[in-house]
Amino acid sequence: MQLVKLSINRRMYELMIEKNWTLLYLLRDVMDMTGTKCGCGTNDCGACKVLVDGEAKNSCCILARNMEGHEIITIEGIANGNELHPIQKAFIDTGAVQCGFCTPGMIISTKALLDKNPNPTEREVRLALDSNLCRCTGYARIVEAVLLAAKWMRGEE
Repeated sequence: MQLVKLSINRRMYELMIEKNWTLLYLLRDVMDMTGTKCGCGTNDCGACKVLVDGEAKNSCCILARNMEGHEIITIEGIANGNELHPIQKAFIDTGAVQCGFCTPGMIISTKALLDKNPNPTEREVRLALDSNLCRCTGYARIVEAVLLAAKWMRGEE
């Protein structure tokens, strides 16, 4: 076991962890932050995405011990208390949630995109979501949700 100090959702934690624990394991199984999903465990599906210093990263293949000094934001850290983030609202309003399993990872990828590019084209949205797999929606509603969230976050509509 080793002691690590991690910043998760704008809060500091001191945790005793095993050297081989992934960030996904730490978040879900140790800290009970179950919004981040375990889809494949092989860095392929994007269900486990979290923001690491503003970049969307698959947490299933990141060792938790390597996260000291980085800002980690999970899906639980996206909302402002009980108020949903505009991205979350847009996903609900457009029906982009379907079964909901991929939704946290999609929202994380969307947040990373919109923080860097507040006015993306449809092509840029599709490229940003390229590493997130969804088996329910066919992506059309997800892309619609991202473009709607971008408008709201720019103060339009």
